Amino acid sequence: MKMPLEKHPETISYEELARLNTLIDNIYGFHFSGYSPASLKRRVTRIMDLQKLSLFELRNRLTNNQAFFQQFLKEVTVNVTEMFRDPNFYKALKAEVLPYMESFPKINVWHAGCSSGEELYSFAILFKEGNLYERTFFYGTDINTEVLDHAKDGIYDLHKMKTNAENYRQTGAPKTLSDYYTAKYEAASIHHSLKKNVLFSTHNLVTDGVFNEFQLISCRNVLIYFNLELQLKVIDLFYHSLANFGFLCLGAKEALRSEDLKRFKVIDKHNRIYQKIA
Repeated sequence: MKMPLEKHPETISYEELARLNTLIDNIYGFHFSGYSPASLKRRVTRIMDLQKLSLFELRNRLTNNQAFFQQFLKEVTVNVTEMFRDPNFYKALKAEVLPYMESFPKINVWHAGCSSGEELYSFAILFKEGNLYERTFFYGTDINTEVLDHAKDGIYDLHKMKTNAENYRQTGAPKTLSDYYTAKYEAASIHHSLKKNVLFSTHNLVTDGVFNEFQLISCRNVLIYFNLELQLKVIDLFYHSLANFGFLCLGAKEALRSEDLKRFKVIDKHNRIYQKIA
């Protein structure tokens, strides 16, 4: 008896990818044209492979199933995050940025591409320990509504808290991370005291503009997935969203180009912390 041949995953060409981008833009208003084509191609191909979809089937589902689009969006956009990721960054933030924040009577912090909220809550803890939380409001934005719902709930896998707690310890923290959440069964729920000055909402860095003035903007490990043109556009958005002498934090593999350094002062080159020049 002959066994059925295994179906090989279908690949997608860059030309087909461009047409898929146009389809998504027309239906949902999401623009992927500025994303790195190679990265986007890998992720779309992976979705087709995992779900055993042909390109025709993928287009059909995206056209007729909004719930599938949300899942597609979650897979395509990068949502790998944890609390106090890169502890040295948080040590630098505490030493070099928070003392400056004390001079502001009111502080707005924007986490762009906040994913499921772990890094925003890390900032909230840092600001609380620096006696800055009560005069600070935190905005977390992402294009994916599913991860934003997770962030609003502030409930995380208790097993992952072991890694988060070790990250927190390495920042030289004065407490233990368990002081900031309640453990129940296999879940850890962030305390309400960290949520009361927090707002999560959708914002598309590709198409949306300035919506407030901020003393601090953090967008870490997002720009690496954009092409150069979109990176420059987003940096310009951040510049115009920052108050004079406000701070911009980028990821470890992201850095401002020489033309942008005319508008920003380097505060910490290694940890990618910059300050807007008035």
